Amino acid sequence: MRYRLTFIAGLALGYVLGTRAGRERYEQLKKSAREFTQNPAVRNAAESAAQTSREVAGKAYHVVSDTIGDRMPEAVADRVRSLRERGQGGGEDDWGTTNT
Repeated sequence: MRYRLTFIAGLALGYVLGTRAGRERYEQLKKSAREFTQNPAVRNAAESAAQTSREVAGKAYHVVSDTIGDRMPEAVADRVRSLRERGQGGGEDDWGTTNT
């Protein structure tokens, strides 16, 4: 219950501060966030991190599948297979980075 009250108090405080800042400050923050995400260095870092995470996830998948083997429920195995196939489509992910 204490955590709910803390969350509600934080939500109310954020609302009050947000309404006082106004639309102009919101647009300013939005523009700054857009400029940050369009920065080539940030995009390269995000793409590099995405590539590294794909490699690590692939290695982890093989280690887990070798360890678990046939003990994995078929429903889980099917779900993992479908996610892997969907991820191999190439193109761009939700962050705008390439899946190479």
